[in-house]
Amino acid sequence: MRRLTALLLVMGLPFAVAAQDPASEATRAAQADLAKRLPIDDPRDEANATRGKIAEIPGGLIQTADSRIVWDRRPYAFLDAKQAPDTVNPSLWRQARLNAVHGLFEVVPGSIWQIRGYDLSVMTIIRGKTGWIVVDPLLSEETAAAGWKLFADTVEAKSGKRPIKAVIFSHSHSDHFGGVGGIVTAEQTKAENIRIIAPHGFSEEATSENVLAGGAMGRRALYMFGAIVPPGPMGQVDTGLGPKLSSGTIGYMEPTETVGEQGGTLTIDGLAFDFLDAGGTEAPSEFTFYIPAYKALHTTEVVTHNLHNILTLRGAQVRDALRWSKVIDAMLLKWGGTAEVALASHHWPTWGAGEVSSMLANQRDAYRYVHDRTLFLANRGATLHELADQTAEAPVQAADFSTRGYYGTLNHDMKATYQRYFGWWDGNPANFNPLPPEQSAPKYVALAGGADKLLAAGRAALKAGDYRWAAELLNKLVFAEPGNKEARATLASAYDQLGYQAESGAWRNYYLAGAASLRGNAAEAATSNGQSRSFVSAIPTAVFFDALATRFDAAKGSALKGTFQFILPDSKESVAVVVGGGVEFPRYGVTDPAPTATITIDRKILDEAMMGRAQFPALIQSGAIKVDGDRQAFLSWFGLHPPADPRFNVVVP
Repeated sequence: MRRLTALLLVMGLPFAVAAQDPASEATRAAQADLAKRLPIDDPRDEANATRGKIAEIPGGLIQTADSRIVWDRRPYAFLDAKQAPDTVNPSLWRQARLNAVHGLFEVVPGSIWQIRGYDLSVMTIIRGKTGWIVVDPLLSEETAAAGWKLFADTVEAKSGKRPIKAVIFSHSHSDHFGGVGGIVTAEQTKAENIRIIAPHGFSEEATSENVLAGGAMGRRALYMFGAIVPPGPMGQVDTGLGPKLSSGTIGYMEPTETVGEQGGTLTIDGLAFDFLDAGGTEAPSEFTFYIPAYKALHTTEVVTHNLHNILTLRGAQVRDALRWSKVIDAMLLKWGGTAEVALASHHWPTWGAGEVSSMLANQRDAYRYVHDRTLFLANRGATLHELADQTAEAPVQAADFSTRGYYGTLNHDMKATYQRYFGWWDGNPANFNPLPPEQSAPKYVALAGGADKLLAAGRAALKAGDYRWAAELLNKLVFAEPGNKEARATLASAYDQLGYQAESGAWRNYYLAGAASLRGNAAEAATSNGQSRSFVSAIPTAVFFDALATRFDAAKGSALKGTFQFILPDSKESVAVVVGGGVEFPRYGVTDPAPTATITIDRKILDEAMMGRAQFPALIQSGAIKVDGDRQAFLSWFGLHPPADPRFNVVVP
């Protein structure tokens, strides 16, 4: 049974036990060594990141109408310093400063612009024959609206107002479509025939990725993105992929058309676009495209200025590093030497045909290196936790910053590739069914001769700069004795140093968030996204009932048996939920001939309940939900779906 931090308060145990540590001598030495190995002062990325800037939002501050802050770059003024502090990996510091450059940028004179630095992602605006084509309108409606206003006030003010003719969603992750409602309304798209173009499979993937496992993914995302760590040289500096997540409203619009697996050419507002399918790389539904008229290649999130995740730390389905490398090579073969600028859904563009080709080749090689070295070693007996320690970084990573592990890392990308092929187990029977941490931890403490001796060993490892070993030892003690303030403080100190040294923004954030949790000073999440009605309404009904089934309390409901028939008149859908033996199985599109109870509810009412704006008991009482048959059986079944506490512990039991 997982014990919440609140339990420590009830027990009167202190948990805010120590201040954050400065960089240790070992950390300072590691930072200096990396700075010597890399061409940190190479000016090319800075020149590209600032090239073409024509306007910015003052202070990078974006607020809602009621003054709630959605985006604020003012607390990140510390990134103005060129020299990295010793509490930040110097390579990550370089990346963070590049990501901090914000504003409106002209990429191809008079033809392509980008809004950068106002969300995790980038919005691109392309001039068509009669209007604008918008690519990836950010995560939040508020940041997209502010970015569009900046564009309108700057570009349209000079060249004249033009209509939006099309919106392109490059892939199925929400930071590339969630802000669409900030630039166009659903009514506009219909009245003005605005095309919404996406890759095949987009609708299902965009709305369902986080629904089934959203609770755990969301909790881990707070750590990964550093949302519970304040910004600063000893806190959150960047994610590697972009500055951070905005905290506005996530919306959705259904595509009017999709591009199939074969890719191909579409004419959009008089402009030819050549699409290449990239599904199964960074996202299950994704494409890249080339605009011959502007010699511009949009690499989406397949090629950005970092090594990406094969498996994100927040959790997702494992991606395919081999296909990833082959898609990049297909771009190189098709457009290498022709494309004069490459721009993406994150980071800054790269100009010059030779430079674009080199970046594509280097990125291809980085992902192929991850894949092939994993299998080279695995086929010789190396296991999940041995792979990375046996592997030097790819040669290309020493010369090309765009391949460095600012978001994904060689370490966890190799582990993810191993998982893709071999699963979670390393093949050793001792690790097939180990004791859970809360059961094994006290045994480790006893084996060490008690808490004092294990704590002393952890402190010795910390003093020696052996932070990984210190973390492994002290984690056992914390799980055995969660109220042991010395153990918590010392483990937090180990996490501090591991975070300071991390080149990956995600690794840094996770370590420092873990340390803050141990000390009891984790901030309230600075990132809080709300889902709009458009997003919730787009969740397929079948996915909703599958997600509901994951909340079924099988232990308490093992004796319950019955079939609950749902009828949704407004969407003309039906779902029969069969319950028995501790399992709940929704049958979408099925009407049971003899259900235990029949529940009639409009899908729009179900959306209200999903958004927390209405409760089932009140809806039943008001008549918005009609229950025929065994009403008590339905209420008993419904009561067996307790919500999960999203604040579950991560670094303590």
